Amino acid sequence: MTAPSNKERVAATPIYFSDFFNIPTEILEEYGAFNVSLINDLPLFIDPFLLFDSEDEHFKALHEEIIRYVKFLRDVSVDPTISKGLLDHWFRFPEVSQNWLGFSKTGNKGSGLGGDFAAVLQRNLHNVFKNFGAETITRGSHLEKLCLLGDGVGRDHLSDFTTNLIKGYLLDYTQRFAKEHIDPRLQQRFAVSKVHFDYTSRRWRGDQYDLPAFAGDFVILSPKSMLTKDEAWINRSDLLTRFDDIYTAMPDEQLRGQVGAYFLRRLSEDATEKECREAAAATVEQFPQILDYYIKEKEETGTEAHTISSVKVRETEIQFIEQIRALVNDHLSGTPFYALGDSFEESLQRVLFLKEVIENKDGYRLFYLKGKPLKREADLQIMYRLTWFASSFDVNREVNNGRGPVDYKVSRGAADATLVEFKLASNSKLNQNLKHQVGVYEAANDTAKSIKAILYFSASEVTRVHAILKELNMVGRRDVVLIDARPDNKASASNVRDE
Repeated sequence: MTAPSNKERVAATPIYFSDFFNIPTEILEEYGAFNVSLINDLPLFIDPFLLFDSEDEHFKALHEEIIRYVKFLRDVSVDPTISKGLLDHWFRFPEVSQNWLGFSKTGNKGSGLGGDFAAVLQRNLHNVFKNFGAETITRGSHLEKLCLLGDGVGRDHLSDFTTNLIKGYLLDYTQRFAKEHIDPRLQQRFAVSKVHFDYTSRRWRGDQYDLPAFAGDFVILSPKSMLTKDEAWINRSDLLTRFDDIYTAMPDEQLRGQVGAYFLRRLSEDATEKECREAAAATVEQFPQILDYYIKEKEETGTEAHTISSVKVRETEIQFIEQIRALVNDHLSGTPFYALGDSFEESLQRVLFLKEVIENKDGYRLFYLKGKPLKREADLQIMYRLTWFASSFDVNREVNNGRGPVDYKVSRGAADATLVEFKLASNSKLNQNLKHQVGVYEAANDTAKSIKAILYFSASEVTRVHAILKELNMVGRRDVVLIDARPDNKASASNVRDE
């Protein structure tokens, strides 16, 4: 038998759901499902506001069920006789890793909703949000309200909690697709826990589903119309950024005066932006009624939520699916990209691949929105992880061996390991990190091999990087890779000619 060529191997290499289950992307698009990667989570999550404000009656019903369950939690949170076991059963949930969405650092394995989340949620419902489900200022109740105070309930928690509460719908949605479009040999019947809540017995019940099977587990599809990226429509950062506008527009004159006085007492004449946000946060905690006025304003502008989320989902498809797929099929064929070397050479090869993509294949565009650099290390890290398909190496993200997390540890056995760190040139601690941090990581991970990749967006940033490298005597080293993400020094693709 003739060994497959590199081109054949690339074309046959599955990265996305459609690849693994032999589904034309047009079928997924028609169904409305997002084409997830089964190599690494992609940075999207379900925004409950998109359910609340949807024209789809099924989505609205899902949101009503979410609120019903949170109201149940509100009611039981005041009972001091409830056992810890029941509280754990009601308040704690695993991450639904099978949807391959979210903020997981390695593959699709996250930590889920543990005891800290449960404790904060119970306390907030018992003390701060006693009126949850009975609001009079807003059109409806919103789960996101629970994460606006910022003490322990964040974006990740909101996403995981929402996904768990609508898991039954997502499982039905995936099962229907599988029955219509996926080869039965690629499906399996799975027993899934905590799918339906029985309010009579006050217990979560499991169920069985015929689902796409991958690596011994099932896969869940999610409708694109309930997904967003970065932040939910109702979020704490937005609240604090627009605090002035929110409280000054409150119709209750007495409350507005009290809020303004409390807020201004916490500001100096030359208060920084950080100090203003801290004062706003303290004021919100003192006057939680502000949250309802903020949410009301978000309800009134809800149409924007769908438009913005749709754009973000499309950008994610372009960045992490279409461009990665094109780069794999068009630029890796005929190269020794898949040849086995040691962990350092394999890791370096992929960093250099990203450098080529960003500098010469218009990949720099992935780091800009409306002409402004996003400067997100996380996006670069995900792109790097997606280049590790068809590899025998273990690729683990943010490994922490007691001295802090390193971006990636690439290894094949205990004797061959390389660490990979991605840094922004604008990082104020770049000098310190290059001088000390990686060496500490190397010692903690029992390896002397590491790679430092530095992304820069301007001439001043590259000048700064060169000065730091010169100071540290690191100029010209193979293990330091500079990546040019400037938009103003790239030749137009139409003007590029072969040498």
